[in-house]
Amino acid sequence: MLNYIWAFMILTGVVYGAFTGKMAEVTSAALDSAGDAVSLCITMIGVMALWVGLMEIAQKSGLIAKLTRGIQPFISFLFPRIPKGHPAREYIATNLIANVLGLGWACTPAGL
Repeated sequence: MLNYIWAFMILTGVVYGAFTGKMAEVTSAALDSAGDAVSLCITMIGVMALWVGLMEIAQKSGLIAKLTRGIQPFISFLFPRIPKGHPAREYIATNLIANVLGLGWACTPAGL
């Protein structure tokens, strides 16, 4: 459904630009936005690589497992259908802990 909404908005903008004679501005805005998107992706790759690396270190050190054991009752309450010992519980716990601590982008690797 979201794809249809985006397609409708893009087509509406292009058609409106064509009817008002501002196709050059539409094209310029599209190219500028594409450049901004590439810049954002490059920035995000660096930050995500940092946090994924730190989370991997935390996992191998056993820190994630200890923190996961501490919030198991809460995870069991929120996700009763996930069996005990399932790897998804560890990722959910990591995401919740990073959110509670306010670590920003550290939540994303665990959430994905």
